[in-house]
Amino acid sequence: MSKELAKTYNPKEIEEKLYEKWCEKKYFHAEADRSKKPFTTVMPPPNITGKLHMGHALDNTLQDILIRFKRMEGYNALWIPGTDHAAISTEVKVTNQLKEEGIDKKALGREGFLKRTWQWKEEYAGTIENQLKKLGISCDWDRERFTMDEGCSKAVEEVFIKLYEKGYIYKGSRIINWCPVCKTSLSDAEVEHEEQEGSFWHIKYPIIGTDRFLEIATTRPETMLGDTAIAVHPEDERYKDIIGKKALLPLVGREIPIVADYYVDKEFGTGAVKITPAHDPNDFEVGRRHGLEEINIMNDDATINDKGGKYAGMARYEARKAIVEDLDAKGYLVKIEPHSHNVGTHDRCGTTVEPLIKQQWFVKMEELAGPAIQALKSGELKFVPERFDKIYLHWLENIKDWCISRQIWWGHRIPAYYCKECGEFVVAREMPGKCEHCGCTEFTQDEDTLDTWFSSALWPFSTLGWPEKTEDLAYFYPTDVLVTGYDIIFFWVIRMVFSGLEHTGQSPFHTVLIHGLVRDSLGRKMSKSLGNGIDPLEIIDQYGADALRLTLVTGNAPGNDMRFYNERVEASRNFANKVWNASRFILMNLEDEKLRSMAVSELGAADKWILTRVNTLAVDVTENMDKFELGIAVQKVYDFIWDEFCDWYIEIAKYRIYHRAEEPDGARCALWTLKTVLSQALKMLHPFMPFVTEEIYSALVPEEESLMISAWPAYKKEWDFPEEENILGHMKEIVRGVRNIRAEMNVENARKTKVFIVCKEEELCRGLETLTDSIKPLMSAADIFISSKKEGIPEDAVSVVVPDAVVYLPMEELVDFEQELNRLKKEEEKLIKEIARAKGMLANERFLSKAPEAKVQEEKGKLEKYSQMLKQVQERMAGLKK
Repeated sequence: MSKELAKTYNPKEIEEKLYEKWCEKKYFHAEADRSKKPFTTVMPPPNITGKLHMGHALDNTLQDILIRFKRMEGYNALWIPGTDHAAISTEVKVTNQLKEEGIDKKALGREGFLKRTWQWKEEYAGTIENQLKKLGISCDWDRERFTMDEGCSKAVEEVFIKLYEKGYIYKGSRIINWCPVCKTSLSDAEVEHEEQEGSFWHIKYPIIGTDRFLEIATTRPETMLGDTAIAVHPEDERYKDIIGKKALLPLVGREIPIVADYYVDKEFGTGAVKITPAHDPNDFEVGRRHGLEEINIMNDDATINDKGGKYAGMARYEARKAIVEDLDAKGYLVKIEPHSHNVGTHDRCGTTVEPLIKQQWFVKMEELAGPAIQALKSGELKFVPERFDKIYLHWLENIKDWCISRQIWWGHRIPAYYCKECGEFVVAREMPGKCEHCGCTEFTQDEDTLDTWFSSALWPFSTLGWPEKTEDLAYFYPTDVLVTGYDIIFFWVIRMVFSGLEHTGQSPFHTVLIHGLVRDSLGRKMSKSLGNGIDPLEIIDQYGADALRLTLVTGNAPGNDMRFYNERVEASRNFANKVWNASRFILMNLEDEKLRSMAVSELGAADKWILTRVNTLAVDVTENMDKFELGIAVQKVYDFIWDEFCDWYIEIAKYRIYHRAEEPDGARCALWTLKTVLSQALKMLHPFMPFVTEEIYSALVPEEESLMISAWPAYKKEWDFPEEENILGHMKEIVRGVRNIRAEMNVENARKTKVFIVCKEEELCRGLETLTDSIKPLMSAADIFISSKKEGIPEDAVSVVVPDAVVYLPMEELVDFEQELNRLKKEEEKLIKEIARAKGMLANERFLSKAPEAKVQEEKGKLEKYSQMLKQVQERMAGLKK
């Protein structure tokens, strides 16, 4: 006996209850099992500072759809969740919290600060995980990891040491991105470029020994304090005679060489550029080629240092203003031009980044990039959609060495130890006991920590136990699919690929499924500044998690952005209600009904048709899911349930159900088919809408433990009935045709009519005859006559042509002639009056001379419209009088 569903669908009453059941039953958990094929994915770890937003909701919904699908297909499906320590943003939040309490971070000391940060992590890290649970995600919470837990930390240390020993990690002075507020270096991936209004300052640089000067344009005049050369193109005829000479650095008075370098674009500006190796990445490369001095004129807080002369101590923009004023006063300033350009800002605090030369730890990228490029070209790795191949390859083929050290306390501390006596350092797993150079026994560990992305780059294998040779690593790795947004390809995906290839010899996943951004209804990116963010939890509270999930995946194509509308969520909730109400109807009629398995020979044409349709759906949806066409897959399931199952089959089945006393066998066939097809449809809908489908399925199929561990629908040859599919296809066309005729003639549903169907073939006649009782209500038919010959049909019958048949409806049964004539007579009188009025207006010379042209044209249009309507009414009246 099936259990009863509540009268109305209320997500709040079922979602939390079901999620607790799933967790309690360990349905999300996976252990290595060689008898099964694994399917593995890792969750892009959200920051411990994070709160669920629509991007998280989309990303995790897509992952959950895939993992639920694969679990039902019989795979040993593992989805590893976890969080990222988010080094810089977490340190900023804790520092600000301390400030509010009147505590200075430096006074607290490193150990005290870290203790406080771990406390903060314990308090806030679970926020986003608990929010994700509201969404219904089925990841293995027993395997939850954190990028700074013991296992991940061991993997980070191992990777650093191995790369250092291979010569891939080195310490050196290079241009890095520096945040003057957070006082730390940043990788290129942590710098966001935004359009800012600025200026080009044109400055004269006198050429020593001549009365000439070079005009240089710069957007950062304060950096001229660190200029060590001027560069021109070797083939620029304007400057060939001064290559090798020297120029005088204005305000500073230092002589700097004029060098020739192909870096210079001789067509841009004056064709001469200032070279500041310590403050510009391109200038740095020029400087190294020419052996130029590297002069850093800036402190860590972006004030000018003691190499800046009279400007020392000034903030960078204060110094800029003073320098420009002095240049103008001394005759060096040529002009100032407005200039809009891209400026790098720190993605965490929004501060304009300063390119500075600093001693940092770097990873050599050229050799690591090669295998990552080859992985894509060989097919070991693929992107869905393929267009993201170009972005991936472009970044790798133009890659620079990766700055991995950060000047903060929260994070993985670099395993390098410095001798207090001679300053030599050693990279090791533990602090050395004795210096090999001088014999000193005192060491200090490097103060810097590693870039957050250094640890998350190891995520697919560090979470499975690497560097230990665990059974989990051997069985679940490489993982299968990574789901992420296109905005994180550089940050994370590429780093995981080259790290996986370097340390495990395999790509960490074979497919990267890229999704777009969730934008607001106007197509704008959601942001705090615009105030257009939508809280997924509020949507879930109002509409339920299933409605949100369906909205996020419907119409979603890989790689494309989507717009979020509340109206779409309402439509998704309406669909959930539709499924719920249809299921309640079926369950109420299954009460006390002992269904047995039905032989296909017992089933009617409609039963066989809907089995064929759900059979085809299983094939199509599985193919779409395998191709990651999740939006297409769910649309097919949606259309099948709403249109074919609810609006057609259930309506056809009602006759047999309501007449079960007279035809018990027919009712049993209909009910068996309803239960069978609904259970199949619920299985295909489950990955997208897990809660409502689980609740219905547990009532419909109480003998099974859970829908989420049931078998995914597969094609059944015995459910393939092309003949019945053809018959029902014709039946639907006939019903639609009759409905259209009745709608055009404004015939009320309560008015029953005879329906005559003339088929081209006897076989179609026989097939349709088996459906007559069931489809009468669908056409408001008093009776249906089916024949291959046109016999007994009234002459005044209205006809509608459908494929392989013509349908006739007697006019006298559609319309009450006397009532309709009276109605048309009144309509005729009304139109005649309107025509007379319009003609009168247009015959009035005063109206024509004084009225606006638009008003005159409006009256002419009315006259034409009313004349056409009168003609149609009179033709209709004439037809009724015959």
